[in-house]
Amino acid sequence: MSNDIFQGYKGGALDVLKKYKVRVWGTTKVDTTRGTFEGTVLPRAENDDDQHIVVKIATGYNIGIDIRTIHSMKETGYKKANYKIPEKEFPYTKGLPKVKLFGTGGTIASRLDYRTGAVIPAFSPGELYGAVPELADICNLETEKVFAVFSENMGPRQYIALAKAIGKEIENGVDGIVIGHGTDTLHHTGAALTFMCQNLPVPVVLVGSQRSSDRPSSDAALNLMHAMKAAGESDIAEVMVCMFGPTSDEYGLLHKGTRVRKMHSSYRSTFRTIGDTPLARISRKEIVPIKKNYNKRRQDKAVKILPYFSDKVSMLYYYPHMHPDVLDAMVEKGYEGIIIVGTGLGHVNKELYPAIERAQKKGVHMYMTLQTLWGYTHMFVYDTGRDMMARGIVPAGNMLPEVAWVKLSWILGQTKDPAKVKEMMLDPVNDEITLREPYNGYLVYQGGVPEVEEFVRNVHK
Repeated sequence: MSNDIFQGYKGGALDVLKKYKVRVWGTTKVDTTRGTFEGTVLPRAENDDDQHIVVKIATGYNIGIDIRTIHSMKETGYKKANYKIPEKEFPYTKGLPKVKLFGTGGTIASRLDYRTGAVIPAFSPGELYGAVPELADICNLETEKVFAVFSENMGPRQYIALAKAIGKEIENGVDGIVIGHGTDTLHHTGAALTFMCQNLPVPVVLVGSQRSSDRPSSDAALNLMHAMKAAGESDIAEVMVCMFGPTSDEYGLLHKGTRVRKMHSSYRSTFRTIGDTPLARISRKEIVPIKKNYNKRRQDKAVKILPYFSDKVSMLYYYPHMHPDVLDAMVEKGYEGIIIVGTGLGHVNKELYPAIERAQKKGVHMYMTLQTLWGYTHMFVYDTGRDMMARGIVPAGNMLPEVAWVKLSWILGQTKDPAKVKEMMLDPVNDEITLREPYNGYLVYQGGVPEVEEFVRNVHK
């Protein structure tokens, strides 16, 4: 048998496949010391070991079978899989809202490349309809592939391009906009678009998925359906993030773009509103507002697009005994703004004071945020905070560190005047700083304590 039908297999695993005459993409029955498995043999990634054979079983999950456990294998069929979803022309239904989908890449628009084992941006926006035909019942969809990048490669150039594209679509009379986006930096983009796209007359909804579309537990389809419904029907005309609420498929949540953060690397319910409550709960049947005050949908097209961004802003995450040369290095490299992520109420050690003074003399704009995420900077409580304010560091209220970085970058793209920068930083655009946190704006469920265990057992699993 030719080696080209054993894609990626080598060494011992290749010998086993040849011995039993089983091909990649062949359906096979494998008897092992751990039981019998049936499924389709998948290609191996180029950098994987040579001691396992990968099989996609009936549930849709992939398992690796150690060749040392295999008693026998038998190929029961063969059909080379095609993991590309064909594009389909989206049908028009009179009376449904007109929604524009911008594709940027990420897991919600991706497939698994079995050659490398990596999830790669591969679905065009048109293919999303092929994957989720239910979208046709929600809206009349127009799509545009703006980028094809993972979210870690999103940055100022992409933020600016998206803001301009949003303005153009609003001028064209769209009822709502959805942006498919990787989850890792989705909250950064949500903040950037909140500052760049103000006075929105329609919803702008960022959506992603934690699990790729080829996985049975993928959240891509449901997140997309929720996002399309929010864009087409919601009266919340803000930049929002739409993702799972609980880990189950019950409902999604709409989060304000300036108060949301990714809080878990793999949970489907990774996005949480910090220091506040989400805007609304959403399902395929209804949208239930949680907050009473928000920017309402309008019929006009009077959006304000402010596509500015400076790439000379950085973040400094403080740690104990940090040396002043860390801050000096940023200043020497020409950074004009620095967001400090301090401890407690907004603190760093006294060793940094000389570097802070040097930065102040060079006109660097410095703002303090918190490692705690929840809560407010209160730099007037202790001498440390007062000392830092005297040296030019400005407390940023309860602004999240990433949001403060985005906002200062956006402001320094427009002005360098210290008084104007400070005025704009501390003047909320859309609740990036709030007067107070609601009583239920800080909830961290801690497993092991009796009341939480009771809740998990009896109320919500």
